[in-house]
Amino acid sequence: MRTKSPFYAFVLTVTLLGLASVCVAQSSTAERSLFQAVNRERHAAGLAPLRWDDSLAAAARQHAGVMASQHAVAHSFPGEPSLPGRATQAGVHYSWLSENVVDASDASAAHTQFMNSPTHRANILDGDMDIVGIGIVVRGSSLYVVEDFAKAK
Repeated sequence: MRTKSPFYAFVLTVTLLGLASVCVAQSSTAERSLFQAVNRERHAAGLAPLRWDDSLAAAARQHAGVMASQHAVAHSFPGEPSLPGRATQAGVHYSWLSENVVDASDASAAHTQFMNSPTHRANILDGDMDIVGIGIVVRGSSLYVVEDFAKAK
């Protein structure tokens, strides 16, 4: 049986890499979908669209990963930097920040939850914000979603 172990290890590795690729692609597609949904809401409210910020998205993805690992939704966890700390570590230059967090079955459900929450809706429609970064981590059947908004310096 030893001679088969490397083959099975190879098959398992390829399978896991394939699943990871699917999750990354699903996350990327969902991030784009939420970005478009946010800007549609802003357009409907007569607001300027938000610009995508890669550094802010990196901070959002980092926090989404922590939420997924904790199987919980929160703005911060023990031992994790706060939103300003995460944004600063990611290299974001800002004068104001806000954040939306949720877990949902898909991007559309996440957006609906955000828009049905007065606080989250206010973040999306905050006319002072001009950049956004969205991070999503898939764990099982849940998408852990973080939308970070900022007024860039």
